[in-house]
Amino acid sequence: MQTARCTELEAMTTYRIIQAGESRSFPAAHAFVERADAQGAARVFVGQGAGAAFSSAGELGACPFVAIELGTECLGVHTGESGGQEGSNVVGFARFRLGHADPSSLVELVRQPQTRDTAIAAAKAAFEAAGLKVAVCGDFPGRIVDRLIRPYLNAALRRLDEKLASAEDMDKTLCLGLGYPEGPISLLERTGLSEHHDVTQALYQALGQEPYAPARRAQVARARDR
Repeated sequence: MQTARCTELEAMTTYRIIQAGESRSFPAAHAFVERADAQGAARVFVGQGAGAAFSSAGELGACPFVAIELGTECLGVHTGESGGQEGSNVVGFARFRLGHADPSSLVELVRQPQTRDTAIAAAKAAFEAAGLKVAVCGDFPGRIVDRLIRPYLNAALRRLDEKLASAEDMDKTLCLGLGYPEGPISLLERTGLSEHHDVTQALYQALGQEPYAPARRAQVARARDR
């Protein structure tokens, strides 16, 4: 009986990958990609066109789980929403990545109000089997990390404009005072102010909250890149 349950669980966590353009979560070789099986029971749509590929994939209700790689958009953009009762075997995911830095080991797994618990469990197990860490969150713009850190990064840029302190002194204060491995100004300049602009602009448009409005220095960086 125990063997039968193990075999069933293994079958639920096998997946095939549908590549739909360049993926921010998996831009290079990774165990999650290597573990994919062309005969896998689940489906994982990755790349910039993941949502469109999902929309044209046909009926997938029998899959243990279906995972769609997200950008800044909500999962509901691809699945639809219905009176707060939306949810099925479909989850969203994004491996957190700050600008053009390498992706982190954190996967934010997005669920809707009525997403099946079995789908969440199977998707979580599949990502964790590849060495990734999974945090489950609701279907909100910015998910967890961006909702928390973007206002902080914007505030640091605005304090620099206000000449509260030099970039070096602000970074040093936060590193020594709070134990951060890297200060906000150094972090943004290393990973890309333009990318920070794009994420915060998307969140500002979605949420309408001033802390997410791109700071001046991010706007300048994006204008220069254009």
